[in-house]
Amino acid sequence: MDPRIRQHAEVLADAVDLGEGDNLIIKSEPTAEDLIVALYEIAGDRGAHPLSIRTNRSGRAIRDYLRAAGQAGVEFETPPHEQALVEAADCHIVIRGHENVTELDDVDGEVNSAYDQAQAPILNERLGDRWTLTQHPTPADAQLAELSTEAYENFVYDAILRDWDEQRAFQEHMLEILDAGDEVHIVSGDTTDVRMSVAGNVAINDTNSNNIPGGEVFTAPVPDSVEGEVLFDKPVYRRGKEVTDAHLVFEGGEVVDFGASKNEDVLEAILETDAGARRLGELGIGMNRSIDRFTYNMLFDEKMGDTVHMAVGRAYDANVGEGNEANESATHVDMIVDMSEDSVIEVDGEVVQRNGTFRFEDGFEG
Repeated sequence: MDPRIRQHAEVLADAVDLGEGDNLIIKSEPTAEDLIVALYEIAGDRGAHPLSIRTNRSGRAIRDYLRAAGQAGVEFETPPHEQALVEAADCHIVIRGHENVTELDDVDGEVNSAYDQAQAPILNERLGDRWTLTQHPTPADAQLAELSTEAYENFVYDAILRDWDEQRAFQEHMLEILDAGDEVHIVSGDTTDVRMSVAGNVAINDTNSNNIPGGEVFTAPVPDSVEGEVLFDKPVYRRGKEVTDAHLVFEGGEVVDFGASKNEDVLEAILETDAGARRLGELGIGMNRSIDRFTYNMLFDEKMGDTVHMAVGRAYDANVGEGNEANESATHVDMIVDMSEDSVIEVDGEVVQRNGTFRFEDGFEG
């Protein structure tokens, strides 16, 4: 076994603070078996109780289930046995690793949305526990990133196995700015010009906790404050389909118009999930300079140091300040804006990033 897999497993176990007596659920596909084995070994070392189950977000099994259920006209309900399993767990490790990244390409978007709604209580329960999400490198994901298998493995482990104390200190500069700010203004070229309030909400310095790899500072917009338009010029891969040039127009916090140059119907299905899917639940600023290329994997792409991302749908409770409204939704879909050229981020009227360079980095031009 590649020794980096064991190191990766240690990072994950530490991220969920795995300890004696903990009930651990590992959700993955069989492609991540080596990482699962390493996690079981660590669980044994620490006296925890691991249980590995198949993820219900990718793979042949969920594809065939959703297609059959859709054809049968099934009305999805929250499965009580799955809810009970999650409630009995103390911590959760979710591992991405595809055998076929387009396996869900032929599942109807409305069926996907209905299933997401039924799964929302289970997801909310998991998000209230100790959890982390990561990537195991597979040939299919390497192919999507247009890399050889070996090159993709190196990319993944370089992003994950790093000095997180140093990264945390670097991101602290942005955390202090965003956490104290009231209004964020983002401009990129002539296609993105959007303002939103973050007043009273809590910014989080994400390094090696809920996302492995980390590398962003993120917060929640005040739901009804978002005004303007955004062109997400990096593609988003959703349920096996690529949505390109997603364009959203906001008024009073809600999406009032939208479009995409490819798979607009997928974007529409996302926005039609529920009322909260037409509002923003997250604003994140990428800061991980070791992620230096786009790989069609949001777990990595949203952390790139010259990007911002916004998520329609659910806001994380930890971001919502006392007395502020939390955007509720069964979905949470991140989309990326390239900020490397002709772009600026302002917080309370002060420029904090220009053309991808932060004001606390060398080369910044105010």
